[in-house]
Amino acid sequence: MDNISPFRNKSFLQLFIAQIIALVGTGLTTIALALLAYDFALNEAGRVLGIALAIKMIAYVVFAPIIGAFVHRLPRKIFLILMDVLRAIVVLLIPFISEIWHIYVLIFVLNLFSAGFKPVFQALIPDILVDEKQYGKALAYSRIAYDLENILSPTFAAIALLYLSYTGLFIINSAAFLISAIMIFVTILPADKVIERTGNIIEEMSFGIRSYMKTPRLRALFIIYFGIALSSSMIIVNTVIYVKDYLYLSDTSVAIFMGVSGFGSMIIAFAYSSLNERISDKKITQTGVFILSIAMFLMSYEPLYLISLLAWFITGIGLSLSQIPSGKIVNMSANPSDRTAYFTAQFSLSHLSWFFGYLLAGQLAFTYGFSFTASLFSMIVLLCLLFSLLFWPDEDNSKDMLHTHEKLVHVHRHNHDDEHHTHNHAIDESEHTHDHEHKAVTHEHRFFIDLHHQSWPK
Repeated sequence: MDNISPFRNKSFLQLFIAQIIALVGTGLTTIALALLAYDFALNEAGRVLGIALAIKMIAYVVFAPIIGAFVHRLPRKIFLILMDVLRAIVVLLIPFISEIWHIYVLIFVLNLFSAGFKPVFQALIPDILVDEKQYGKALAYSRIAYDLENILSPTFAAIALLYLSYTGLFIINSAAFLISAIMIFVTILPADKVIERTGNIIEEMSFGIRSYMKTPRLRALFIIYFGIALSSSMIIVNTVIYVKDYLYLSDTSVAIFMGVSGFGSMIIAFAYSSLNERISDKKITQTGVFILSIAMFLMSYEPLYLISLLAWFITGIGLSLSQIPSGKIVNMSANPSDRTAYFTAQFSLSHLSWFFGYLLAGQLAFTYGFSFTASLFSMIVLLCLLFSLLFWPDEDNSKDMLHTHEKLVHVHRHNHDDEHHTHNHAIDESEHTHDHEHKAVTHEHRFFIDLHHQSWPK
C-alpha cells in the first residue's frame, strides 16, 4: 500500500470492512424484498416497491435532520452500534409480515435507523483521516464499495437462493448488521467533539440545513445534486424500460447496462486521487455534471445498442466525478464540532433531490416517452451546472477570510483560553455556560457558518 493509503489506518480499515459487510447485506434485502413483494402483490409488485422506495426517501429527508438534532448528545460509537443492532432486529422481523402495509411500516423504520447511521458514519471518517489526501482516497474507495455492492449483491443472492429461500437473505442481512456493530465496537474512534450550540429543539433540528444553505459552495452543491439525482434516476428507474421496451432485449441485457454504468463509475473512483492532484474538487464536480448532461443528450437519440451502452457508461463516469468530491466539499465547509450536522444536511437534501428524481423519471418517461425525458433532463442538468458556475465562489477554504463580527450577547459552553471569551468572573479554568458578550471585531481565520458566524462575508 502507498504511504497515503487510508487502509494504513487501522480504525478506517475496520470501519470500511464494516461498511462493505452492511452494504452487501442491504443489497441482499433489496432483492429479497422484491421477491416478497411479488409473493404479496404479483403483477403489482413494482407499485409496491415504488411506494417502499418513496417511503425510504421520506425517512431519509424528513427524519435525518431530526435525528441530527439529538445525535451529538450521545457518544458516536454507542449511537452507531445501537443503529446497527436496531436495523438487525427490523430486518429479522420482515419475513414474519402478513400484509402489504407491514412492508411499508418496516421499511420506514429500517430506513429511519439508516438515516441516523449513515450521516454520523460519514462525518466520523474525516475525524479518523485528518490528512486530506487520505480522506480523498477514502471517499473514492467508498464509491467503489457502493458500485461493488450493486454487482456483488445480485451474485451472492443468486448463490444463496440455490440453498435458501428469500427469507434466508433477510437473516443474512440481519447477521451483517450485527457483524458491522461488532466491528464498530472493537474500533478505536477519536474522542467526540464538544458541541457549542444551545437553543430549542427546532433550532437544533434546523441548524445543519440553515448553515448548509448559508454557505455559497454548498448551495451550489445542492443545486448540482438535483442534476445528479435526475441522471441517476434515469439509470435506476428507466434502464429496464429502455432495454426491454425500446431495444427489445432480454433481462440479461438489463444487467449488462447497469454493469456498464457501474464500471464507468468504478474507473473514475480508482483514478480520482490522481485527478485531484491536478484538478480542484470544484472543477471535478462541475466536469462530472457536464458529462451527465452529454450522457442524457445521448440517451435521447434513436435507440441504438452501442450508442446506448456508451451513454450508460458515460453516465457512470459523470455520476462518479460529480459525487466523490462532495464529502470533501462538505467537510471543508464545516467547523469540525458541527461536522455531523452538515453531513446530516447533505444526506437529507441530496435524498430530497432523489425523491423528486425518482418521481419525475418514472412519470415523465411513462407519459411523454424516454427520449423527451432524457432531452429535458439534459437541459435541466445544464442549468444546474450554469448555477454552480455563476454562484460557486472561487475561494479556498483552507485560507483565512477577513470578516467582521457585530457585538453579540448569547449563551454557549466556553472557557477563557482565547481573547474572544476573556471576561471576569469566579470561574475561569474550565468549560462553563452563561450569558456573555462578544465585542465587535474585524479579524480573519478559516470561515464556517456556526454559532459565532451566522452569515457569509460579502
